[in-house]
Amino acid sequence: MHQYDPPGTAAAAGEIAPFDARGPGGSYQIYFAALTHRHIAIEGPAGVGKTALAERLATRLDAALVVDESANPFDGDAKSGRSGAAFQAQLFRLLTRHRQQTTLKQADLFAQATVSDYLFDKDKIYAYQTLDDNELFIYQRLFELLSADIAAPDLVIYLQAPTDVLRRRLKERRDTRARAASLDRLAELNEAFNHFFFHHTATPLLVVETSQLDLAWPDATLDDLVRQIEGMGRGTRYYVPRG
Repeated sequence: MHQYDPPGTAAAAGEIAPFDARGPGGSYQIYFAALTHRHIAIEGPAGVGKTALAERLATRLDAALVVDESANPFDGDAKSGRSGAAFQAQLFRLLTRHRQQTTLKQADLFAQATVSDYLFDKDKIYAYQTLDDNELFIYQRLFELLSADIAAPDLVIYLQAPTDVLRRRLKERRDTRARAASLDRLAELNEAFNHFFFHHTATPLLVVETSQLDLAWPDATLDDLVRQIEGMGRGTRYYVPRG
């Protein structure tokens, strides 16, 4: 297993002052025209609730929703341990995300309010977990070429939870196939995600601790998150939702 270290080190900042992001009549169609963070990417390991938050936040902010295209024809072979299959699966996933991101960029979607449930750069987390040295050498060269085409988000929200919490949530999922795949090497992946985002400096970063959180994101909790987003500047901030 390899450990991916993004360049630089993030610095934590203090508590964010309250900010009322409501528009006229209490609407949250918030002046995304006035927002600094027009393109928001949400990240975290399996079971942390990325897509659920992306859907709720996109609706609240009247933003376009971008969801990771997760279907991968090589995943079955990779899980069975067939030689070379993990490399094929990783390249397919990288190329799929690159195609989706460049299509959105060409359509100028990121000039609008956009909420995505993944960060392109996180692909390296999985690559460093699954590929051998020779495969990783090729992968890195391809990643460097493709990443030059990708528009960086204005803000990354990293959802965080201990492995035992993630494991419990995944076991409650109805999709047994996805659940089994997500549980595999969960502790290692969670550690790798924490390491990656501890060193993330490429964009402003809001780290959200979700252990005690209702992943349905009730209105009051979502309202508070929106205030945290509006108060974000540079660097990294840590936030524990109220409930």
